[in-house]
Amino acid sequence: METKPKVEYITDDEGKRKVVLPVETYEEMLEDIQDLAAIAERKNESSVSLDELLRNLKSDGFL
Repeated sequence: METKPKVEYITDDEGKRKVVLPVETYEEMLEDIQDLAAIAERKNESSVSLDELLRNLKSDGFL
């Protein structure tokens, strides 16, 4: 079971709020954002079937 990371909320004298996260959580969030950006960039790319992908990988010597 995954536990929630310890998150701290800080409010300064002007009422502005900040969030303090564990570094590991922050890095995971950055990776998720990068993954979502890559998905968005490739949204309109054409797709290939699994069979075609496997043929290409075999012909290129990866399988």
